Amino acid sequence: MRRNTERRMQNVEFRNGGRVALFFILHSAFCVLHSFASPSTAILLPGDHRIELTHAGLQRSYIVHVPPGASTPRPVVFNLHGGGSNGEAQQRYTQMDSVADREHFIVVYPNGSGRGRFLVWNAGTCCGAAPAKRIDDVGFIRAVIDDLAKRVPVDRSRVYATGLSNGSMMSYRLAAEAPDLVAAIAGVSGSMVVMQFHPTLPVPIMHFHSVDDPRALYNGGLGPPFPGTTTRALHPPVEQQLAKWIAHNGCPSTPKIEKRLSGEGNTATKLVYAPCSSGAPVVFWKMSGSGHVWPGKDAVPMAKRVLGKPTHLIDANEEIWAFFKQFVRAH
Repeated sequence: MRRNTERRMQNVEFRNGGRVALFFILHSAFCVLHSFASPSTAILLPGDHRIELTHAGLQRSYIVHVPPGASTPRPVVFNLHGGGSNGEAQQRYTQMDSVADREHFIVVYPNGSGRGRFLVWNAGTCCGAAPAKRIDDVGFIRAVIDDLAKRVPVDRSRVYATGLSNGSMMSYRLAAEAPDLVAAIAGVSGSMVVMQFHPTLPVPIMHFHSVDDPRALYNGGLGPPFPGTTTRALHPPVEQQLAKWIAHNGCPSTPKIEKRLSGEGNTATKLVYAPCSSGAPVVFWKMSGSGHVWPGKDAVPMAKRVLGKPTHLIDANEEIWAFFKQFVRAH
């Protein structure tokens, strides 16, 4: 019953005086409080909240998960959904909230643009209609952090971005075009597709990718159509794109092999490009046997047919946070 409650977004209004307000305050201590768009002056209670805002003439939205005890400024992790998905689905699939509650950071699941629940990001050359329409998603993410800071204390020196597939690509665009905003990023199953690579600051990078990814092709090329469409995306080679960050961050071109894991037909090798003259390392989890997945988590059966075989050799949430918490962006 509690799980069903946590999955439902509720629009809570405080009416009929103090008794009703007191009821909801006490109730929030025992279960996760969900809400739709709150007034910009409201302080968000622990739990999930869906916030709407207007940016560049478009009605946009994001889901924010606030950990317990968030009365002091907290780090913020943007967790970006893949193409044809949405923030709610990303939250359900990655299950990052449990790590956030334990480690006391805020997770934001923004929604891309598009129709209904099938949304995309303008990550550069991908994906869907967003690049053609020149949707300002970098500006949108900046607007989200500004909006969030009005609602809950945030540590702007510790803002991070991660995402799956098109969301991974969008994380890379933030690193390339808004390095003052993010202290580090982690891409999962989607390489960088920015049209111009001229970052003004070094950014620590972690990347996860399987050589057997059936959708975001490891060696590059035209991927399969998005489910239910004829739309296809051209993927650059993963190692080629990582090499740009390795050089930019002043890292050695030959990595150290820190871990080798295998089991259930999967492998995962941790390659570390460090030390770097900038102090911003590049870490690459190179996998095999698994598909277009978030390591450590299982997609719903229907999605598995599209994404491919999962892997449980590593937990992406744990690896990402262990990486992120090392870095602070000076402001």
